[in-house]
Amino acid sequence: MHEVKWTAAATKTYLELKAKSAARRAARKKKKTTKSSKAEGMFKQVAKTIKLLSNNPRHPSLKTHEYDSIENPFDKKKKVFEAYAQNKTPGAYRVFWYYGPDKKQITIIAITPHP
Repeated sequence: MHEVKWTAAATKTYLELKAKSAARRAARKKKKTTKSSKAEGMFKQVAKTIKLLSNNPRHPSLKTHEYDSIENPFDKKKKVFEAYAQNKTPGAYRVFWYYGPDKKQITIIAITPHP
């Protein structure tokens, strides 16, 4: 199990997705609609990705792989990885992270939609 650390940018994005999901859920419950909104589903998928990364960064559903287009902002020698929160979806969300700074830790650098 890995402890999850966050950059300020990743924390901001995660909290924005969470707030949007909560607002949509509240509006849905007020209207007594049962179908989850896109925002709720997206947050649920991102949260699940973070949980899976914590438990096993190489979990098959994450499709984790090295990502060369982003340099590690804290240690140029450490590799940055990309994990899929969504797949086969326009603008699918990705989570960028690296191992560290200490053993049994991973740091979430960014949570972004795929271009």
